[in-house]
Amino acid sequence: MLGRAVVLAAGARHAVVGVDQADGDLTDPAVAPALLARHRPDWVTHCGAFTDVDGAETARERALAVNGDATARLARACAAAAVGLQYVSTDYVFNGRDPLGYDEEAPRAPVNHYGLTKAHGEAAVEAMPGRWQIARTSWLFGPGPKNFVLAIRERLAASAVLQVVKDQVGCPTYAPDLATVLLFLLENGTPGLYHATNRGACTWFAFAREIARQLGHDPRLIAPCAATDWRTPARRPACSILRSRRLEALGCPDRPPWPDALNRYLTLLAREKGVAES
Repeated sequence: MLGRAVVLAAGARHAVVGVDQADGDLTDPAVAPALLARHRPDWVTHCGAFTDVDGAETARERALAVNGDATARLARACAAAAVGLQYVSTDYVFNGRDPLGYDEEAPRAPVNHYGLTKAHGEAAVEAMPGRWQIARTSWLFGPGPKNFVLAIRERLAASAVLQVVKDQVGCPTYAPDLATVLLFLLENGTPGLYHATNRGACTWFAFAREIARQLGHDPRLIAPCAATDWRTPARRPACSILRSRRLEALGCPDRPPWPDALNRYLTLLAREKGVAES
């Protein structure tokens, strides 16, 4: 989802090569140096990740190999080739106990294995010599086969009453808007760690109700429930708001609020459906 958005955004102004798993598995130590030698980039934006938060609790070694070890290998390869590395990380590196959220300097303290593996990736990038950037984001949605918005839309189409967690707060983020921020950071070139989300925060419950409202469904089809009533293998942070100061200090344009981003995404989905049916 994010890789496609980054290729589309950056490709409008730069020569871009999109690399997928079929082009090389980064858990293979030989792959990153070979890809860098073949394509000779100035920067690498590392969007690849093991993103199944619940699955990471059982596939622990695989999740760490992808998010931690492969990222460390890529960081070493980029440093050796004098290539900049931009790493996309997550709000789940925090424990969620601060109701006000987290700024860029807050200490990492993940509460699940997925967050731990991404924290390992962050540490590896921070330790590399040369040019690096880390951009943390959260609650990503956008063009692609699977995300929260698509899941809610599908259930609403079946006229189902949905229970959605009311006591977890975060920042929904539209992949194309995040790609625009990542491109800004690449073109600016300033190293460091940044928080990159759409503007505003909400609960999953409020997010789902806004999806229903914008789709023309009765928002009351979305019922609130507590996180303790929605058992999942992985714990989630209660508050993972990413407060941003460093992007603003660089002069990054204001990010759109998440309801606006949601509207643009739903408009895109409606247009794609109309084309498919015509």
